[in-house]
Amino acid sequence: MNLSDRLNELEGVIESLKSDEKNLQIFFDTALDTLKNNKKIIFCGNGGSAAEAQHLSAELVGRFKYDRKSLPAITLTVDTSAITAIANDYGFDKVFERQLEGIGAKGDLLILLSTSGSSENLVLAAKKAKELGIKTAALLGNEGGFLKDLVDCKIIVNSKKTDRIQEVHLFLGHLLCEFLEKKFFNL
Repeated sequence: MNLSDRLNELEGVIESLKSDEKNLQIFFDTALDTLKNNKKIIFCGNGGSAAEAQHLSAELVGRFKYDRKSLPAITLTVDTSAITAIANDYGFDKVFERQLEGIGAKGDLLILLSTSGSSENLVLAAKKAKELGIKTAALLGNEGGFLKDLVDCKIIVNSKKTDRIQEVHLFLGHLLCEFLEKKFFNL
């Protein structure tokens, strides 16, 4: 492993985001509008993306950089009883869709994190969100997979490497948290 090569690789992936600045602003503004309309942000993802989803939700509910009121956010990967019951009774593909049906409301925002963009449980959640009037945004990798055509706003990280995609997703998630804190609370 050559550290310089890895740093250059990450720098190149981040540099490619500059061409997607318009979509990033739409993503951030959509999240801000969701909160201003007294709605919640719902996150979901699988594996490492599930951990990132939980991390970002915690930043909004707790705090990111500033002491302020809690923001309404939740992650669909934290309720192991619901996940295992739904997976057992309906199949793993339904774990997010079924939870979203129960806790999602029109005007909420569903943020999907996926390195492939093709996980069936995320695809079904995106479709259920549309049915329920829930806005959708996705942080994706590779070429966006199936999700790229199902969501209202997408940010596709220009890489096929899972680790680089997840690193950039977390970077973008932190930018979102900072933006929401500053804009929602006029900091």
